[in-house]
Amino acid sequence: MQNAQDDLLARAKAWLAEDPDADTRAELARLIEAEDHAELAARFSGTLQFGTAGLRGELGAGPMRMNRSVVIRAAAGLAAYLKKQGTPHGDDTAGLVVIGYDARHKSADFARDTAAVMTGAGLRAAVLPRPLPTPVLAFAIRHLGAVAGVEVTASHNPPRDNGYKVYLGDGSQIVPPADADIAAEIDAVRTLHDVPRPDTGWQTLDDDVLDAYLTRTDAVLAPGSPRTARTVYTAMHGVGKDTLLAAFARAGFPHPTLVTEQADPDPDFPTVAFPNPEEPGAMDLAFARARETAPDLIVANDPDADRLAVAVPDAAEATGWRMLRGDEVGALLATHLVTRGAHGTFAESIVSSSLLARIAAKANLPHVETLTGFKWIARVENIRYGYEEALGYCVDPEGVRDKDGITAALLITELASTLKQAGRTLLDLLDDIAVEHGLHATDQLSVRVEDLSLIAAAMNRLREQPPATLAGRPVTTAEDLTRGTDTLPPTDGLRYTLDGARVVVRPSGTEPKLKCYLEVVVPVAEHAGLPAARAKAADLLTALKRDLSTAAGI
Repeated sequence: MQNAQDDLLARAKAWLAEDPDADTRAELARLIEAEDHAELAARFSGTLQFGTAGLRGELGAGPMRMNRSVVIRAAAGLAAYLKKQGTPHGDDTAGLVVIGYDARHKSADFARDTAAVMTGAGLRAAVLPRPLPTPVLAFAIRHLGAVAGVEVTASHNPPRDNGYKVYLGDGSQIVPPADADIAAEIDAVRTLHDVPRPDTGWQTLDDDVLDAYLTRTDAVLAPGSPRTARTVYTAMHGVGKDTLLAAFARAGFPHPTLVTEQADPDPDFPTVAFPNPEEPGAMDLAFARARETAPDLIVANDPDADRLAVAVPDAAEATGWRMLRGDEVGALLATHLVTRGAHGTFAESIVSSSLLARIAAKANLPHVETLTGFKWIARVENIRYGYEEALGYCVDPEGVRDKDGITAALLITELASTLKQAGRTLLDLLDDIAVEHGLHATDQLSVRVEDLSLIAAAMNRLREQPPATLAGRPVTTAEDLTRGTDTLPPTDGLRYTLDGARVVVRPSGTEPKLKCYLEVVVPVAEHAGLPAARAKAADLLTALKRDLSTAAGI
């Protein structure tokens, strides 16, 4: 025991000796002085793993936390990977890496460190002018002809977290094997003293790149379309406000009414437990503002503005407003694009509603299903529209090969305006879609854990004892997605198909959660049958949740 504690203290002191950040040095020095072996062990039990989501974790000192030391190593690994891929370096033709960042604690520091490392490695680096939405960074990569991009963000994670998302030159997030290759280069960094980090040499971009992004948003809307829908908007304490307001003004929509308490960036996210529009309570202030101003819809971004949440008036709800599920918004946007004559492939992840496939088939458009994440969706050949149930929508893939909460907000507000002109609402259109394609009702069973082993235990239990029935219906196929399928590469997930229902179970890639995605499909012949169909769907979803929870032991 004593030898192990001595080794732990030695590793902590070695880390401290090269930590470039005064804040984390002080934090670690206190832990060493106090000989807090439990906390030191938590910080030094391994390293944050770099994967297809890049890095994401709690801020703090040590290799198991997000900090400048970890980011410098990650940047050095990315630079080494790019050079091994043949990226020119060391002169005026060197490859360009564009770096964006949100307004979380340490984000600006991580961005500057990344720029310094890229410059020291002989690459060119350009940093966005200030905290901006993630889709602006994704756009800038293609717009500037960069070889890679980095976005410093933890998206909608809790305030104590930060993250590091990597894109390659096509403007899409990394996928295997690039993630493993970059991780290997990160592991090869022996000491920060081996990583040159000049104080100058990189470029801070001006607003030209943001102006180009805003100009590109013109392509999202139909020329001459109605632009009358009134909105309430919340940025959820993130970086979306200024860009969204500029985009709405450019399009000619009425100026959104702001949820002022959440309008400006605040890394402490003081009004919400989790800065995610899907979390209970996160939209309460937006609902209150909407009750005061009676808009046509509420639009909300998550803190880095790559996701969009939508709420609509609904007298049946206690708040007077109903949050639309991501699958509902996905179907509405798809229907709107079909009505506008869109061509190309419609794409979605395996955890999203099968309704998109029916909409695409009726319109004689190709449809593709991918693994979870826009790193996969954005790579679909000839993609015209892609979405994921977790509030992610790609409505302009030529401009942004990623989810984009700004352009999606423009498109849903155009749709609401078009319906408003005809005396109709988004809920009316959802009713029409259900009658045409069947009522597709979705829900999610999501379990947040402190101990990640609980997630692995639940997945193992389901693999060893797969349920034979769920909600009283036989499971007709049970797929272990770690083996891959004819159309999907391997992933850690399980998929169960039933008559008129589907369940997908997977660990979250960005949060300590086990996620179970449920869908039931109830045929409905006419609008009069919708209430009964919705009641039947709700009962089935409740039964699916109950039985799946029992089967997984969660």
